[in-house]
Amino acid sequence: MIKNSEPLSMAEAVGYIKESEGSETDVVGFIKKFVKTTPKKAKEMREKLRELNLMKLREESIVKIIDFLPETPEELNKVFVDISLDEDEKNKILGIIKEFR
Repeated sequence: MIKNSEPLSMAEAVGYIKESEGSETDVVGFIKKFVKTTPKKAKEMREKLRELNLMKLREESIVKIIDFLPETPEELNKVFVDISLDEDEKNKILGIIKEFR
């Protein structure tokens, strides 16, 4: 039964998957090939990004930022397809990403 529908980054998803059962360890192993951070750091980064209180920053965008960890404003622009961020907003987001690298 689905209790809640919330976008999760790959790192946060690993935290929800139980590693003790057979087939699920294959899923965790696959996801870990692409994950660039730990579940704990991903949750902390999500909270810091939420604290920015940017109207343009939706949950789906936060998840993409955590998954891709963009390093430059150009890479960050690829996350925001239909939204344009100003320079200050980009710098704030990139500053938070640098804290968790």
